[in-house]
Amino acid sequence: MAMSTGSGGRGEVTADINVTPMADVMLVLLIIFMVVTPMLQKGQTVELAMTKNPVDMKEADRDDAVLIVVTRDGKLYLGQDRVTIDDLSVRVNDLLSNRLDRTVFVRSDNRAKYGDVVQVVDGVRNAGVDKIGLLTERVDD
Repeated sequence: MAMSTGSGGRGEVTADINVTPMADVMLVLLIIFMVVTPMLQKGQTVELAMTKNPVDMKEADRDDAVLIVVTRDGKLYLGQDRVTIDDLSVRVNDLLSNRLDRTVFVRSDNRAKYGDVVQVVDGVRNAGVDKIGLLTERVDD
């Protein structure tokens, strides 16, 4: 609040809204959202195998991409849902039944058993999928 001394000699109260604290709070919230948003990855986190010359698969980043995750302890996830190897073919077939693009991407932890990944690829092939992308990360030189 401010006191106004006009020509009348009597002090009148003038109401001013101070927006500085509100701007400070908004900037802090913006910073929090900027820090937290990259942490909100979709799906399970795995440490991908590293390769020198991976092929860019931009389709795997789409929201409607069919993604199977194999964790290091052999757990399988189809999107966000945990599945078993026995249910994988049926679930993938149901998911792709009305889609033109029948591509499935596999994100496998580099410490996962090779046999687990082979079973996943075999299950996806049993669902009638011919295009399977094995996702890796590029080695930094």
